[in-house]
Amino acid sequence: MGKLIVKKFGGTSVANTERIEVVADNIQLEIEKGNQVAVVLSAMGKSTDELISLAREINPEPNLREYDALVSTGEQISVALLAMALLKRGIKGKSYTCLLYTSPSPRDRG
Repeated sequence: MGKLIVKKFGGTSVANTERIEVVADNIQLEIEKGNQVAVVLSAMGKSTDELISLAREINPEPNLREYDALVSTGEQISVALLAMALLKRGIKGKSYTCLLYTSPSPRDRG
């Protein structure tokens, strides 16, 4: 078995569906080399900036819980689209958000 490769793609790299397809191709190449791949994505393009503007239009000092819930939706879109692109290629891909995936924290280990 190959290495575990962790890849991070920023907003420009996933700015549209064409770029997401390029990211999926990149991941496919790593898998074909025998590597396992974990991927971290940002929101598409300037979508986080747009969400922040919307929040500030509604409330210049938004509740932090709701603010976090809003701005995290950009990443949810990116990871779901990438998972779809990977599945189309026959690659087992799943999207996870912090709400769907939790790892034990030092507190949890006692």
